[in-house]
Amino acid sequence: MRLPPEDRDLSPYTGWTREHWEAVADALLTAVRPYASPAGALIDLPGPRPSRSGRRSDGLEGFARTFLPAALRVAGAGGADPHGLLAHYAAGLDAGTRTPTGERDLADGDRESWPLITDRGQAMVEAASIAFALRLTRPWLWDRLPGPVRDRVGRWLADALHRAPNDNNWWLFPLSVGGFLAEAGIAEPEARAAVRRGLEHIDRWYLGDGWYTDGRPRAFDHYNGWALHLYPVLHAHLADDRALRAEYGERLAAHLAGYAHTFGADGAPVHQGRSLTYRFAATAPLWAGALTGQTPLAPGTTRRLASGALRHFVDRGAVDDRGLLTLGWHGPDLRLVQVYSGPASPYWAGSAFLGLLLPPGHPVWTAPEGPAPAEERDTVLALPGPGWLVQSTAADGLVRLHNHGSDDQPADAVGPDDPHYARLAHSTATGPAFEGPADNHLALLTDAGPTERGRVHPLGTGPGWAASRWHPRVGGRELPGVTVTSLTLARGAEEVRAHLVTGGPDGTPVTQTGWAVAGRRTEQHAVTGVRTGQHAGAGVRADGRLVSELHALSGFTAADSERVPGGTAFGPEAALPRLTGELPTDGPALFACAARLTVAEQPPALADALTLEVRPDERDPAAVVLIVRPAGAPGLWIRLAPGAVTVLPAERD
Repeated sequence: MRLPPEDRDLSPYTGWTREHWEAVADALLTAVRPYASPAGALIDLPGPRPSRSGRRSDGLEGFARTFLPAALRVAGAGGADPHGLLAHYAAGLDAGTRTPTGERDLADGDRESWPLITDRGQAMVEAASIAFALRLTRPWLWDRLPGPVRDRVGRWLADALHRAPNDNNWWLFPLSVGGFLAEAGIAEPEARAAVRRGLEHIDRWYLGDGWYTDGRPRAFDHYNGWALHLYPVLHAHLADDRALRAEYGERLAAHLAGYAHTFGADGAPVHQGRSLTYRFAATAPLWAGALTGQTPLAPGTTRRLASGALRHFVDRGAVDDRGLLTLGWHGPDLRLVQVYSGPASPYWAGSAFLGLLLPPGHPVWTAPEGPAPAEERDTVLALPGPGWLVQSTAADGLVRLHNHGSDDQPADAVGPDDPHYARLAHSTATGPAFEGPADNHLALLTDAGPTERGRVHPLGTGPGWAASRWHPRVGGRELPGVTVTSLTLARGAEEVRAHLVTGGPDGTPVTQTGWAVAGRRTEQHAVTGVRTGQHAGAGVRADGRLVSELHALSGFTAADSERVPGGTAFGPEAALPRLTGELPTDGPALFACAARLTVAEQPPALADALTLEVRPDERDPAAVVLIVRPAGAPGLWIRLAPGAVTVLPAERD
């Protein structure tokens, strides 16, 4: 990929400018052209496997998801189209809608027809991208199409107004189609009704403070930004609907106030949730805030975060030697890809080019880059909606997300833990372990295997802390009568993880794992400052720089580390530290440790970062009181009881 020279005066953090964004967009769009069908209706990209919807749907996905960034590129240039992008997509619109079909595969005699839009069918998703692209380029494309082509495209899109979406962010796809069709004068009553229905559904999931749950009771992830905020705000912007723009824009601004803290200094978004192969689509809500004026971020900060994320993936192998986005995170990695994803799915990332709608003279392009929040100062930010605690450190630019509220479990059942949701913590520099011991997890070791976390019940957040309750599961069933009450404290690069286990059989082994760090090589070591015969500790280091450590404070009696088979999305070789203990025969079962993820050649001794005093609770024998005193900071008085947590200043003592 050929890129312009860096501009370190305008962009001291990333070196990238608007010209870099245009160059990346042009390169991605040029690279897919050889894979288009003869008339251009389907773009059938190579890949390791098709999605569950079949190759015809995947070909439509290739058309739709590249059409959107093409439209943003042309609209952002005021209609200038030196690469002839719109001509290709106009031909595809014509050919794809001549004989829509229910066939899943690409028959020899028909390699152009689009699939029909059906109930909960993938074509509904792609129709939304096509509708937005047509809306953005209407003067240069739609208005110049022959009448019969407009009629056919309108009829194909209109099916989205009458089909049932999945009961989550999919309600926004008929909304997006309806917004365009209403403006184009096609099926106007039905189109406006689809817009109303979409907004009504997402309103039910809005929790306040800028956070939606995505259909399931506790599903929080990047879909908040690249769908649940983006689609209604972009619709309101294109419709010039001031009331909608104010309502949904205020929600977006509230979201961005916390979301901006989830990008690392290296540009990486937090590695959490599904559809992570969309990668730099995580920047779309940042641009949407700047586009509508609904953002708490300075223009230079918006560009620094967005350019940092785009460059992060371009520099780390997200684009292969053919110029195509792969299914994975940095390079290809099918372990983090869902069954609905096919070879063209990563091009959802095209929404990241929304910033090109802002003219070259806009402050978001002309202001010098400012630092990302993670670069300014050490921060611990509580996000009550999703039950998260976001911890960042300026020295290394790492962001850690402590999870006490997201699990992606359905409302009417509890399924197996999803590694991208269920962990106690996620970060910008680590990914979950898919094999071997689960990372960042407390497990009871039963005859049927280690327990999972299951559904997470948030117990609250506060300055520097977050807590939750959960009921360990194994083999699809909860352990009878067992409850774990968990608390995370964070300050600087250090964490305290405390768990009160009630109802478990005496003598049951318990393990706590730490961050799984990955790279080309890992090293295991004892935690600095742990003396023989005292509290146990272990650590691992990846590529000589990224360090993960655990240090026992209460309940754990031994420490070791373990390799992670197959590595993680961040490298082929990975390892994690682990502590072990067992449920006591009497008294509360408290397990507490200090943890740390850092980039440092010689980090200070974790054992010296804090002291922990454990006391019985005089009112409740099942509860326990902790006095935590971080080095050089005020202490905390904490009461852990089954399903309840209280955190107060230590002056109460």
